[in-house]
Amino acid sequence: MPGIDYTQKIPNNVDLASDKRLQRALEAWQPNYLEWWATMGPTDFNTKEVYLRTAIDVGSDGWAHFGYVKMPDYRWGIFMQPRDEQRTIGFGDHFGEPAWQQVPGEYRNWLKRLIVTQADTEPASVEQQRLLGHTAPSLYDLRNLFQVNVEEGRHLWAMVYLLHSYFGKDGREEAEELLQRRSGNPDHPRILGTFNEPCEDWLSFLCFTMFTDRDGKFQLLALAESGFDPLARTCRFMLTEEAHHMFVGQTGVGRVIEKTLQVMRDHPGRDVKEFGAIPLETIQRYINFWASSSTDLYGAEISSNSANFFRSGLKGRAYEEKQADHLALEGLYRFENFVGGRVSVEEVPLRNAMNEILRDEYVRDNQKGIDYWNRVCERYQSPFRFRLPHRRFHRKIGCYAGHNFDLDGNPIDEATWNEHVAGWLPTEKDKTYVKSLMVPCYEKGKYASWIAAPAKGLDDKAVDYEYVKLG
Repeated sequence: MPGIDYTQKIPNNVDLASDKRLQRALEAWQPNYLEWWATMGPTDFNTKEVYLRTAIDVGSDGWAHFGYVKMPDYRWGIFMQPRDEQRTIGFGDHFGEPAWQQVPGEYRNWLKRLIVTQADTEPASVEQQRLLGHTAPSLYDLRNLFQVNVEEGRHLWAMVYLLHSYFGKDGREEAEELLQRRSGNPDHPRILGTFNEPCEDWLSFLCFTMFTDRDGKFQLLALAESGFDPLARTCRFMLTEEAHHMFVGQTGVGRVIEKTLQVMRDHPGRDVKEFGAIPLETIQRYINFWASSSTDLYGAEISSNSANFFRSGLKGRAYEEKQADHLALEGLYRFENFVGGRVSVEEVPLRNAMNEILRDEYVRDNQKGIDYWNRVCERYQSPFRFRLPHRRFHRKIGCYAGHNFDLDGNPIDEATWNEHVAGWLPTEKDKTYVKSLMVPCYEKGKYASWIAAPAKGLDDKAVDYEYVKLG
């Protein structure tokens, strides 16, 4: 595979120039994308120079270049990991067969659906975050926001390339539709619920990049196993970029916690709100909301769709190579169903539980982030400990939807829910207070009252580096 060619109108390492028809189609889509970015991307910052990383190689080492660039000039492009000529399908009914280089006709609609659903999340998150630059707590954080935004834009390009290349006219139509849906629009919303939730303050953004981008990680891991090789290779490179998004969330929430603990240490017995910090209990309620909303993104616990995707070789399990049985025909999954007001343990065929198997990995990974935050508490000798809400808490999809559970996953009645919900989820008072703190802090090296400075800067730069040139 050739290296990334930045001399092309659309940077790529897929030899786009050799397919003039495809190249013309994507170059026709490009102005529509730029118009979407101008209207729905980060507002009022498109003329500013931002210290961004740009991919220069698809390898995991030394793959990025840092430098100042204006976001509309960012070199979005189409990048895949190199093809392994010997690669075979690693799971399902086609286990051991050569990986597909073209769309298998019998699975065309399922595959298109998977690609479109993944693609739709990318512009959605940009739309959700488009106003946050106006209230950034520092230039460091402003730059991180914009890095996340441009990379989500590039991930959209990655999926659009697949739609244009392999799905003909209806693929091109789906690519256009990706620029027409809008996050939160009641008449034309994004496909998945979490991507229609308002993200109006930075605590929400940091929780989003912690929990929702972590869902993205596991969805990409599952798609990176796909028997459709172009999708697998595309997702493997996207995972390289996705890691930074979760870093922004995990360390960002950690810095909010640290600043609150600093205030509590320096002003014992005082309300941290007096000093412009966010109470730990409020942070926990935001965690509860975004963690539970993002947990819904895996779909229903028992799913014939997920079974079909697995058996057809389109979407595997995260870390499929670690599994002993790649056919998943014999095994059973112990599953906690909720029927008749009671939790009961049932066993279901393994293939029907693929959503839940992926969610298991997600929950375990989330807990590592919670442990990270609790180590911050330990450093400040605080007895407070953060927790991950149970996967049954506040669910809107699956067998737990429409029922009430406490943070431990115990069933409760509506009266008990109403009595405690203000302690579990952000209240209007919480949201009003957090939004009141959202005042921009653009002075080089300065940080807002509610967040600590990072332990170190990016790309070996100082914490007080001018990551965005606003002058």
